[in-house]
Amino acid sequence: MATDDGRKTLIAELYAEHAESLMKFLMRLANGDRLQAEDLLQETMLRAWRHVDHLPDGWEPRRRWLFIVARRVTIDVVRLRNNRPVEVGAVDLSRLPSDGDAAEAVVAAQTVRRALPRLSRTHRTVLVGLFHEGLSQPELAEALDVPVGTVKSRTHYALRALRRIVETG
Repeated sequence: MATDDGRKTLIAELYAEHAESLMKFLMRLANGDRLQAEDLLQETMLRAWRHVDHLPDGWEPRRRWLFIVARRVTIDVVRLRNNRPVEVGAVDLSRLPSDGDAAEAVVAAQTVRRALPRLSRTHRTVLVGLFHEGLSQPELAEALDVPVGTVKSRTHYALRALRRIVETG
């Protein structure tokens, strides 16, 4: 049995001497898919590492052994792929409703329209000014002749009341 350093040296020599020709062989087996061929080469060298103490003696017998292992690794990968269930592609998100879904927007608008009359006049005024008329809080504060802080607190309580009305129906 070889020492760890001897094993490392042997694997490094195997790689240096045979990796290029193995890669060309595996590229043909992988139909030109370089990434697949690199994975197959890595698996071949890993198997050589696992069996380093049982590798045949001599350059040519080791080369034949590596090519046989590379071919078998490729066959194993192909068999594994063929035996796996068909993978389902990703969900086509373009067919799902978007955030800007028109039907959802109509339902939301109708829900708010039905709930607005049930709010107090003060709350309704703040929400209509901010969200329907598009006024900023400082603009609405000036229009109502109240401080900006009052507009902020009325907005908070108005939204809370609106949410309660919508949730209870």
